[in-house]
Parts: sequence; C-alpha cells; structure tokens
Amino acid sequence: MDDLKTKYLGQIAEAGDENVLEAIRVAAVGKKGEVALKMRELGKMTPEERQVAGPALNALKDEINSALAAKKAALADAALDERLRTEWLDVTLPSRPHRQGSIHPVSQATEELTAIFAELGFSVAEGPRIETDWHNFDALNIPGHHPARAEMDTFYMHRAEGDNRPPHVLRTHTSPVQIRSMELQGAPIRVICPGGVYRADYDQTHTPMFHQVEGLAIDTDISMANLKWVLEEFVKAFFEVDGVDLRFRASHFPFTEPSAEVDIRCSWEGGQLKIGEGDDWLEILGSGMVHPQVIAAGGIDPEVYQGFAFGMGIDRIAMLKYGIPDLRAFFDSDLRWLRHYGFAALDMPNLHGGLSR
Repeated sequence: MDDLKTKYLGQIAEAGDENVLEAIRVAAVGKKGEVALKMRELGKMTPEERQVAGPALNALKDEINSALAAKKAALADAALDERLRTEWLDVTLPSRPHRQGSIHPVSQATEELTAIFAELGFSVAEGPRIETDWHNFDALNIPGHHPARAEMDTFYMHRAEGDNRPPHVLRTHTSPVQIRSMELQGAPIRVICPGGVYRADYDQTHTPMFHQVEGLAIDTDISMANLKWVLEEFVKAFFEVDGVDLRFRASHFPFTEPSAEVDIRCSWEGGQLKIGEGDDWLEILGSGMVHPQVIAAGGIDPEVYQGFAFGMGIDRIAMLKYGIPDLRAFFDSDLRWLRHYGFAALDMPNLHGGLSR
C-alpha cells in the first residue's frame, strides 16, 4: 500500500492537464483500478487481516481522491490565470456604438388603438388562432356556401381519415373572439379583439397572415349613432387630427344587419395622405349592428340586447398613418426597414403624452 500511495501521489503531482489526471484516477481508484483490485482481495483474508487491511485501503482511496480533487482545482486555477493573462481589454478605448431595438409598426399601432379604445371604455379580449369551424363561421351567421369557407380562401387544419370531429381552421378574422367573449362575460359588454388572422392571399396589399382588430359593444340601448361617435373619436385620436368626416356606405356582412363600410375624407396631394381634408374618400373599415342570430350564438337574448361591431386591418391603418407603401415589407425581417419605420421601445403610446412620438 505504501508503494501504491507513493506511485499515484507522485503521478498526481506531476499531471499537466485534466486528461492525464483522469487517466490516473481510472488507473488508481476506478472500478478496475489497483485500489479496487486490492479491495477484492479482502474476501480471501482472515478476519484479523481484514481488520487491518480494510481501513488501510479505505484511507488510501480517500487520500488519492483528495489529491485528485486538489490537483484538479489547481489545474483549473492555472488555466483561468492563463486565460486572464492572454485575454485582456483596454478599458481606455472609446465605446462602440450601441444599436437599440425598436418597436415594429404593427405592434405600435396595436398599442395605440388599445390606448384609444381603453379611454372609450373598451377592454381587450383574446382568443385562440386555431378556431373551430363553428366559432369562425357558423356562430357568425356565415352560411356553408359562403365563398369565405372555400379551401381556396381559408386554411383548414388537416384531419386524419375517419376523424368525424368538426373541422378547425386558422381563424380568418378575430370575430370568433367576440363570440367567446359573449359566452364568457354575457351582456353588457364592450371589448376590442386585436390579433393575427390568416387568409390564402398574397400581393402588395394582402398577406397570408395579417392583423385585425374587431370591436363589439352590446347593451340595451345601443344604436348606429353610438357606433358613428366611437369610430369618429377613434379616427381623430389615431391619426391625430382635430376633425374627420366619415361616410357610411350600405354594405352586407353576414354578422351585422344593417351593415356599412366606412370611408374617411382625405387628400393625396403630392402622393402624401392627409386625413380629414380634401375631396377624396378612403375605405378604412367595415361595421354595423350585430345580427340577432350572432347575439343569440353568444348566449345573449337578442330580444333584450343589441349592439354594434366593427373591424379593420391593423396593418392597413399602420400603412396609412406611417406612409408604408407595401404590406409585404411588414414580414420581411429587414432590420434596415425596421430601423426606419420602428419606434423607441420605451415610448409607450397614450392619449395625453402623444401616440406616435
């Protein structure tokens, strides 16, 4: 045992790196190491011999393990000292320019409209992006033969053969959140539902994934006049103008009756859009009084309650406000574009301090 102790303690002291140290450990105290083989010989000894050899072998094993741990720590310290010696930094050098992150225009527009509608008494409601066919279409009074339900317009989730469950879709609008909110909260209710939606379309003004915000107000005495006032207040605040002219054109949406598309007075002088002046009109959203069947689908009595709803594309109103010509650029992940159109991360929009500072 004295020979083993001298042998391995000497090798440990001379080890130059952790690989050599590990090889010594395996040879000395590993499962097939010399100390382990000696311990197997204890079974062949007499009880008197085991009383002497057993504690001695355990003491040898502990001493070798302690020497290994100490040497490993010493090698680590030496490696750190060498790294600190070779890796240094001249703190007198001038600092490098720090690139700050920025807020995407879609996120900025979402924050702005959320702040505006919060002042008007609307809360924010959210729902799943993978929706049931019922919430996305049937509950919103969209019949089975409607073109929006065709596979060329809507992304349907794959179903295994023999699966008879109702189909699921990537939601085509955020209107299903209105149904879920009515089911959850009942009436009266005032919510907006911003979020991502999906449709099979792609060009300068359409992308397969884009963002919408829907608004819903249900109570016992709500009329189109309330809808007009809410939209006027929103447009004035969002585009930061003192006055606006809105034009309501009769239209048809399955989930509202009567329905109206809303245009805003504007001008295009020199290719620049100016809201609230001029002789041109620009469509910005769709709206109407909620269809009684939609109210009933949300679990509310349409004989007692009525309300209005509206919906608009967040990407579209962001394009109009910030002068962005191509919708596809929103999803290109071009940092140069984002640095140009982005917003400071800590400038949270509010009506009193200014929306888009």
